[in-house]
Amino acid sequence: MILRALGGSLRVRLTVVFGLMFFVAGAAIFGGALILVGNSMEYTLNLPFTAVQPVPVPPSPDEPLPTDRTSPTAQPSPGRTVLPDGKRPAPPESSEPTIRPSEERWGYATSEPVLIDPASRATVLDSMQKNLMAKGGLAVLGVGIVATTSGWLVAGRLLRPLNRITSTAERIAGRTLHRRIDLDEPPGEVKRLADSFDSMLDRLDEAFAGQDRFIANAAHELKTPLAVGRTLVEVAVARPGAPAEVQRLGENLLAVNERHERLIDSLLTLARAESTVTGGLPVDLAAIAGAVVGQAGPAATARGITITVEAGAAPAVGDPVLLEQLVRNLVDNAVKYNRPEGWIRVTTGTGRAGVRITVANTGAVIGTHEIPVLFEPFRRLTDRVGSARGSGLGLSIVRAVARTHNGDATAVPLPDGGLEVTATLPPADGTATGPRASGRRRPAG
Repeated sequence: MILRALGGSLRVRLTVVFGLMFFVAGAAIFGGALILVGNSMEYTLNLPFTAVQPVPVPPSPDEPLPTDRTSPTAQPSPGRTVLPDGKRPAPPESSEPTIRPSEERWGYATSEPVLIDPASRATVLDSMQKNLMAKGGLAVLGVGIVATTSGWLVAGRLLRPLNRITSTAERIAGRTLHRRIDLDEPPGEVKRLADSFDSMLDRLDEAFAGQDRFIANAAHELKTPLAVGRTLVEVAVARPGAPAEVQRLGENLLAVNERHERLIDSLLTLARAESTVTGGLPVDLAAIAGAVVGQAGPAATARGITITVEAGAAPAVGDPVLLEQLVRNLVDNAVKYNRPEGWIRVTTGTGRAGVRITVANTGAVIGTHEIPVLFEPFRRLTDRVGSARGSGLGLSIVRAVARTHNGDATAVPLPDGGLEVTATLPPADGTATGPRASGRRRPAG
């Protein structure tokens, strides 16, 4: 419970665990030592004590001089007196002092053994234990702080390889699959984790590269027959003397061919949006919106639709082609699914969530529960099913491109009918990381 409250930092958790373990162990050791010392002091204070005190000793009589006041050994000679031990006595008139012991002599006297009364013993024990607890507690606290600080430093050193793995994973998720960890560490658990991560990235890179090649080949193989068929129909229709039935059939075939080409282009755009991992370039959504609205102007005018643009600065970082496709799909959808004499409002700007482009349009009333269906591929509302105006991929492409650029797309139905779709992207102030790899789908199989 305590570790969960500390948040997700593994370093903080390890430091707290190290500190708690030390304080628990230190408190246990200190408590045991305190009990042992207390028992020892109590045992000592329960022993009988004998009082010992110094007492003065009465002075003793004069003592003769030591034997070294006699002369050294001498041989008998005429006129000299020699003691039987061979030493010459001192002259009678000698004034050498005699040795007199000090008159202040001290000795020690003992009394009968006595016991300390229980009240005094308890007071002494309590005082000594409090003193020991205070000093020991400060010692445990000081050493505990040092140990916790050391644990923080050691945990940082141990987690450095994991931080490197995390940083590499974040860079890979934000930009490219070509980066590797390449951890230069001795063999161990972290080294195996880094090597496994690198191996996984190698396989993913190969799989997505194969998917990109498949998309490129599919674009060529699918669009070539359509281009050939369109050419044949155009030649047949343009032939002099072609019957009116052939003219009408040719026009219908060209319309179907054009629709199929748009469908293939939409599919390829959706696949490319979900697989792009290249770095981004600075773009301005306001400029893109102005260009796209200019191109969609004739189709809107033909249906009596009014388009207004409120272009605020919206600098972003991303793939210019994909971002242009995002804006184009928003505007094209607003034109296709609008009502005659309706209106379209295109707004760009910068907010807390990042740069945004919002396209609102009049149209049929849409329920809130129907909004998620609009962002699914090939899913359209009931009144749109079978319509030749679209393929059901427009908003799917918008959301795929937005999420590939670390953004998102949302839609809100308008009360009087119609839809307001907003695509949000990270701003171009260093927080944007360009198209991301995490928006990619797994290859089939």
